[in-house]
Amino acid sequence: RRQATEYSTSSSDEEFESKPSLTHKAKRAVRKRRKLEKETKQLIKQEELKRLHKAQAVQRQLEELEERQRALEIFGVQLERELRGEADSGTKDENQMLHEWFELVMEKNKLMRYESELLIIAQELELEDHQSRLEQKLREKMAIDGKSK
Repeated sequence: RRQATEYSTSSSDEEFESKPSLTHKAKRAVRKRRKLEKETKQLIKQEELKRLHKAQAVQRQLEELEERQRALEIFGVQLERELRGEADSGTKDENQMLHEWFELVMEKNKLMRYESELLIIAQELELEDHQSRLEQKLREKMAIDGKSK
């Protein structure tokens, strides 16, 4: 009997000891999950900030590009008037003015290509931001308990 009593006591002690270790493991798992969630949120914020800075840089470049295009347009109008003889060309000969006009057209085309590239980059940033928001919504939905789903 004594042995049976000791055996039953020791088994109940083991059960008692195993339960706290399970709760301890569960607590550790919860802490680990929270830490992982926190790190994920920080990474998401960093990515958002990077996209924001890149978007601001693209916006500044687009504004500068617009100013350069306006200046080229003004110069082009003046040059075309001189070529047509509507304005006083001074000492410039026609060949020199045509050369300047072609360079102006090439510069304008280059700026237009650059503007297209910047607009594509801006659209790409918008899509990345949209994807990030969708991923966040998905994470939130996946975190909901099974019963609530």
